[in-house]
Amino acid sequence: MKRAKLFRQKEVVNEVLSSFKTNILRLLVLNQITRRQMIKFIDKKIRKTILENKDCPQKVQEDKYLMGRNLIFTMNKAFERAGNAPAVRKALVNALAHNVFLKNKPQKENFEKKFKRQPPSFLTISPGKFCNLKCIGCYANSSSNASEKLDWNTLDKIINEKNELWGSYFTVISGGEPLLYESQGKSIIDLAQKYQSEFFLMYTNGTLIDKKMAKKLAEVGNITPAISVEGFGRETDTRRGIGVHTKVIEAMKNLREAGVPFGISFTATKDNAHLLNDTFIDYYFENHGAIYAWVFQLMPIGRANCLDLMVTPKQRLDMFRTTQRLIKDRKIFIADFWNSGCVTNGCISAGKSGSGYLYIEWNGNITPCVFNPYSPVNINDVYEKGGTLNNVLEDPFFRSIRKWQKDYSSNGISGEVGNWLIPCAIKDHYDVMEKILNKYHPKPIDEAANEALNDKQYKENLKRYGEKVAEVTTGVWKREYLKKQS
Repeated sequence: MKRAKLFRQKEVVNEVLSSFKTNILRLLVLNQITRRQMIKFIDKKIRKTILENKDCPQKVQEDKYLMGRNLIFTMNKAFERAGNAPAVRKALVNALAHNVFLKNKPQKENFEKKFKRQPPSFLTISPGKFCNLKCIGCYANSSSNASEKLDWNTLDKIINEKNELWGSYFTVISGGEPLLYESQGKSIIDLAQKYQSEFFLMYTNGTLIDKKMAKKLAEVGNITPAISVEGFGRETDTRRGIGVHTKVIEAMKNLREAGVPFGISFTATKDNAHLLNDTFIDYYFENHGAIYAWVFQLMPIGRANCLDLMVTPKQRLDMFRTTQRLIKDRKIFIADFWNSGCVTNGCISAGKSGSGYLYIEWNGNITPCVFNPYSPVNINDVYEKGGTLNNVLEDPFFRSIRKWQKDYSSNGISGEVGNWLIPCAIKDHYDVMEKILNKYHPKPIDEAANEALNDKQYKENLKRYGEKVAEVTTGVWKREYLKKQS
């Protein structure tokens, strides 16, 4: 009893100190001069901390530093533009800067003591499949005919549990179209309002962000929309429907005026990969106010269960060079879920320790990531049996993927570390994933995933794709990262 009382007293003290730190941080960033000085200090600190770390090749550490530096600049830009949106400024300080990056998390410490590893840092959740568009190659195969969704109580429990068990305060919301989600009279706005300690990144097609919705987002404060684009007007309308690009640009205007920070989400295919350049960045960042970009190289699942639209190996290397330059020279936050593998020490799927995540879709199926559509467990079943997210993490399928991640990266600076320019278990190393799938037999989450699983030609083609990407990147990895002659 005495020990429990002392533990609670320690928690109270930590809560008071945490609140004090948050208030001091808010006061510092509100002043432009002190904020600029603080940014310089943080930049210098993370540069020293990251570059002096010898656990990974030096070039890997340089990539991490540049991405971290640009994240700081991006957060500052978001704060400056939210001058007329006090809830946004509050969320940037309290939820993002403090809770996600700075807060001491006893939940994380408890997890590490129990499982001897760090918990994942976030979840990606698609609460509903319903969408007002029907885009070519949609990974989710969403449409206006889809009705599948997580009920509110389940969604609510997931967010609460990740806070309580992992100390995780960052959630990615995808879809379907998240702004169309509704259950028990609750929406994504209601979710963000309830969990003000959480910061949400929401992938959206943008067509529903009128002035009224932009105002709601500003009032709730802790959601940043990443709006999907395929290039410029012609490319976006070709994939997403005539007139969509005009609505996207209008949405960006509404968000700018409301003071809501937003970015873009770019799906790269062989037809538009060349558009990732300075003109593209100028158009969305300088002309329309985006402050970050996520790049997804199309994965052949969902409505893209053929490989014809995939970025070619040469295009992938070209995109790598372009994003590296944009990150270094233009100091923008731009992350490519394949080409930015060095920043996360490779694949982050299957609840990887520290930087990793899991994906939960509208039917409750849990998969290693958004692009690996095979599920060994369903969150509805887990909760019905009295389990938690921790039980999910211990599933053998996920543990097997994490073991591969560790083996692929295990030797670090010795020079034997796997090529993090090809980090993806399913896209770059399908031969590995096929063995894991055959051993554990997770359930395909839809018919397209089932067809891919049973299509010999599909699997052979994906293996060949991985081999070709390895051919064009291995020399770069050895020369520039491991400092070896190829």
